[in-house]
Amino acid sequence: MTIDQQLIRSEAKDYVFITVGLLLYALAFTIFLLPYEIVTGGVTGMSAIIFYATGFRIENSYIIINAALLIAALKILGFKFMMKTIYAIVVLYFMLKLFQDLMPKDPDGNFIKVLGEGQEFMSLVVGCCITGTGLAIVFLNNSSTGGTDIIAACVNKYKDISLGQVLMIVDVCIIGSCLLFPQFGTYVERAHKMVFGYCTMFIECFMLDHVMNMRRESVQFMIFSKKHQEIAYAIGIHMDKGVTILDGHGWYTGQDMKVLCILAKKQESTEIFRLIKMIDPNAFVSQSSVIGVYGEGFDKIKVKLPKNNMTHIPSKKTEQ
Repeated sequence: MTIDQQLIRSEAKDYVFITVGLLLYALAFTIFLLPYEIVTGGVTGMSAIIFYATGFRIENSYIIINAALLIAALKILGFKFMMKTIYAIVVLYFMLKLFQDLMPKDPDGNFIKVLGEGQEFMSLVVGCCITGTGLAIVFLNNSSTGGTDIIAACVNKYKDISLGQVLMIVDVCIIGSCLLFPQFGTYVERAHKMVFGYCTMFIECFMLDHVMNMRRESVQFMIFSKKHQEIAYAIGIHMDKGVTILDGHGWYTGQDMKVLCILAKKQESTEIFRLIKMIDPNAFVSQSSVIGVYGEGFDKIKVKLPKNNMTHIPSKKTEQ
């Protein structure tokens, strides 16, 4: 397979998973959140607040607000990221429109509450677990659903702050705005709706970070084997992974040995174990989770450099 074919296949895979994530988000939002008038964060939540207060269609508010944010963020995020985001915004617009038209309604024209009356909190939990998972799938495939996700992606590009944390800060302001709409009833009723909104925010952001961290979780292997060269070659060729060979010395046996050190994504663990077992079933292997791995093939280091980047640690000669 040529490089161009690999790029096309990778891009196609991204768009497929983006569509799956959007489908999960739109279904959960329409079925579990909208009928109970549950307030959420993001531009979708902002559009929902406008819909609950004025009756203005959610998808229309959603597309208008996102158009303004896209123009502002184009320079920061770049054309490639924005193309996928534009695709996600357009697809989610039509999905929200379609699923609202398909949702069954009562004689008064209100959406049917799938879990029944008085099940607002349970519907909130189920809905936000699914919407958070959908958002994570979209983000993991180099896109966003637009709106506050664009803001989060801009911050995350330069700062080592999780997407969930950024979204949480922005969503606090959006959800709190429901107190300003008298259409939601008395202050007590508005406060009740706001509290439910904050519950949606915490659950959705937790699921977003949880799913993304599961995908990004890395592990470290320490492999002790007499066939270390064969194992290193197999992992380097079949998995395109870097392998570091360390010098070891057995205290009990007094023998020198070589130790392989490998950093990999957690989902690659099974394949690494399979290669080790094929070459040396008696190899001694230690696997441990690592908090973070930064560099080529892993995450980028996101720290702010000092303005005078010529600053350096004094050498020993300078100190003398």
